[in-house]
Parts: sequence; C-alpha cells; structure tokens
Amino acid sequence: MDQSVPKSTVAVIGAGPAGLMAAEAASMAGARVTIYDQMPSPARKFLMAGKSGLNITHTDPDVTAPYDCPRLQPMIAAFGPKAIRDWMHDLDQPSFVGSTGRVFPEAMKASPLLRAWLSRLDAAGVTLIRRARWCGWDGADLMFADGTRTAPDATVLAMGGASWRRLGSDGAWAARMPELTTPFRPSNVGFVVWWSDHMTRHFGTPLKNAGLIVGGHAHRGEVVISASGIEGGGLYPLTPALRDGAPLALDLKPDLSVEEIRERLAGQKKQSLPNTLRRALRFTPLQVALLQEFGRPLPDDLAPLIKHLPVPLSGPRDIDQAISTAGGLRWDTVDDDLMLHDRPGTFAAGEMLDWEAPTGGWLLTACLATGRWAGKAAAAYSAR
Repeated sequence: MDQSVPKSTVAVIGAGPAGLMAAEAASMAGARVTIYDQMPSPARKFLMAGKSGLNITHTDPDVTAPYDCPRLQPMIAAFGPKAIRDWMHDLDQPSFVGSTGRVFPEAMKASPLLRAWLSRLDAAGVTLIRRARWCGWDGADLMFADGTRTAPDATVLAMGGASWRRLGSDGAWAARMPELTTPFRPSNVGFVVWWSDHMTRHFGTPLKNAGLIVGGHAHRGEVVISASGIEGGGLYPLTPALRDGAPLALDLKPDLSVEEIRERLAGQKKQSLPNTLRRALRFTPLQVALLQEFGRPLPDDLAPLIKHLPVPLSGPRDIDQAISTAGGLRWDTVDDDLMLHDRPGTFAAGEMLDWEAPTGGWLLTACLATGRWAGKAAAAYSAR
C-alpha cells in the first residue's frame, strides 16, 4: 500500500511573470500547483512587452534604488539581476547586456523564453487552467465565474495592476478588497499636451538629448511628440513627480550654458529665426517648433528660454495607456512573507502590490522577485 504523504496544494491566480514565477517556486518547494488565469493564453502583457525587445532586468549595481520601496529590497537581493540571468540560462535562453546596462535575451523577443518556461512548468506537473476568472472567496473556497470552486492549502494572488485591460491587467480584483488597497494611478505613461495646428507635422518625431527639468533637476532623456502629447523612456522615470503636479520644462541645449548660447546667437547676421537657430545652435525643425509653441511672445534674449522652456501639461494619459500602475495592495496589509494579515495562507506578488518603477528592466525584476518570494512562502505555509 502506498504510504506516501499527499502533496500540499497551492493555487496561483494570474499567469503573468509574477504568477508563473510563484508557481515555479512553489512547485520546486514540493507543492502541487495549479495556475488559474482569466485569459485564453498566459502572460499576454509579458509577450506584448517583449515584442520589440524584452528588457528583462538591468545590471545597475544599486538594483533597489529605482523602487523607493524598502520592503522590496530583500526580495530583489534574493532574486536580482544575476539570479534572473542564471535562471534564463537554465531555460536555454542566454542573455546579453546592452550598452546602457539593460539585459535582453539573445532571442530579443519574449515568446521563446515564455515557451521554455511553460514547458518546464508543465514537466514539473504544474497545471494551467485558462479562462478562469476569479470572483473572490466563499469562506475558505476560491470562487470562479464558471461556478468552479477550490480550497487550496495556500494561494498566491498575482493578478497585476490596472493597465492594458485587453491583455488581462484590468485591476478588477481591487473591488473585492477595497479596504486593503490604494487607488491605481498610471505609471510610465505619456502626458497630455494640447498642441496648436502647426505641430501636427512633428507628430511621431523624437526629441533627443534634451534636458527634462522637474523639481529643479535636469534629467537627460529622449521623448517623442505625439498627437496626444509627449511620451517616451526619458519621461517615464519622472512620472510620479509629474503625476503629482510638478511642472515640466525643457532644456533644448543641455550641453551649453546660457552665456554660450548668447554668444553663438550674437554672432549671427540678421536672418529668419529658424535659420539663426539652425546655424548657431544646430536646432532641428522640432526644436524650433517647440520654442515657438511654448515661448511666444519670444523675448529678445532667447538663451534663458532655450535653457528652461516651460511645457504646459494637462495631466497623464488614461491609465489603460500606461505601461504600468502605482497603487494596489498596501504594504501594511501584508507581512514580510507577502501574506495578507487578514487572510492567512493568501499571498500577493507582482504589480498587485503598491510599488512602481521606471522601465529599463526594473518592472520585470520586481515582478519576478516578488513572485518567487511569495511562491516559496506559500509552499512553506501549505506544507505546515
């Protein structure tokens, strides 16, 4: 007669990077794991992020600095950039470091990594149930929209934030636990600018090597002019301050001082403004247009305006157009194992938690790290 002890059970709600990593960690710790996801296929946002090049982590020595969230530090220390690269290598998905320290799989896209990952989970006995929309609890039971219910020994919630609803991150789960959450806010998002008609021909044009001035500090980065405003990687790290109402200004010549700009402009013969700016300062047509858009009526001394050109923002774009979100489960609602205080045996991971980070690999690093942390803790709890 078989005297073996049945495996403990862990349910993971959500099949994004945090949920898949939680499932892997719990399975490796000896639990029998079932993943439930509301979409027809897993990790849709992950696949979308990796379409043009999956930036999965970063090699910056201070890996916790971009988060401004002390609670994340031990989790990222336990499963940070080096561990992520080793994990990818174990999946036969080697990585490389780009010129800015960002880490990419050699295949660049997310799909080969995801296929290898799902194959390993399947080989480990992890079950993936698709089109399973979680509806909350009935006592100890997890309830699903089709009437299914289950009572695992432990649960990891990894249902994401509230951006990209069509890919599954709709934030609907927050309505089932409003007392535990802070409202979602857009992060890594473009900002609305109401352009005049003459800017139309510049839509889609990048503004490179500009200084983005927020809170008295200039940040170098690239932004793109779009029909709805401005967006781009140079802007995304500034989202929290801009979202809270901090003004934005552009330094159109960050490598020159005010006095150097004055000297170059003074050396030009009388000619049209665009020609003067092009010859003296090598302005692009977009830089000329921005100066005229935001600087009129133009002063006689253009140098201070070129170094500090105010940009009137009309708030962030819609949350569903954001790359990620801030808000979600408050940190005071979970313990150091990421278990909910008011529901023992239920853990949370990924963008469900109230943290935010700029693009550049930081988002996925924290999702993977918190998923692994919660999965290991859930397995340990279920075994007890």
